[in-house]
Amino acid sequence: MPSPSTVVLITGANSGVGYATSKVLASASAKYHVILASRSLEKGKAASEAIQATGIKGKISIVQLDVTDESSIAAAAKQVKKDHGCLDVLVNNAGVSSKAQTLKGQLETTLNTNVIGAALMTEAFIPLLLKSSNPYLLYISSGLGSLNLSSDPAHFDYRIDARVYRMSKAALNMLMVQDSKNLEEHGIKVFAVCPGLVESNLRGQGQQERSAGGKARSPEESGQTILRIIEGERETDVGKFVHKDGVYPW
Repeated sequence: MPSPSTVVLITGANSGVGYATSKVLASASAKYHVILASRSLEKGKAASEAIQATGIKGKISIVQLDVTDESSIAAAAKQVKKDHGCLDVLVNNAGVSSKAQTLKGQLETTLNTNVIGAALMTEAFIPLLLKSSNPYLLYISSGLGSLNLSSDPAHFDYRIDARVYRMSKAALNMLMVQDSKNLEEHGIKVFAVCPGLVESNLRGQGQQERSAGGKARSPEESGQTILRIIEGERETDVGKFVHKDGVYPW
């Protein structure tokens, strides 16, 4: 039987955008039950406890989930089905920017998490999304994945290389487009979401890297964008590449 709550699963949720989004949603309304998915149960538990300590209105639970491990994905899907019966929102947020020494290593690590992992997550959780009366599927992308912006010398991040990361987000955007077309008839609303330049471990663990030299904003800004989407405020942008203020070109 479907859960009376709005059940949201967020991958890579123990830090960065995933953590901030979990906090924003759980704080917004008692209707939200956020499943904080983390590769490390220990880190997931610490993140959950920190969010709950802020006095949230909704609920938080944790699940061990490694998007690069099909058995881990299957086990998580089985657990969500057992606990809730359905899934209302899947946020494919887990992402990496590999620092491997070789190009092949960077490609394998980055694409395996950012693209393959997201695709396998969606495949595994579609049956649960189909049980929801108002399902959403979100892919956390990046403006760096826009071919238009990346080839525009006038754009502020034109000189940023990050070619493997850019490739992965461009591929993720195509995955979103295909899923949006294929799932539209089933009522699943699909978005690619750029979180903006926010504090994140993707750039490194140091404060300078995390804050992009002080230019990055709070990741809770990204959480607010996601909240507006699943509250139905961006319905005209279904199937598009959105950010907090509008839509990015492909």
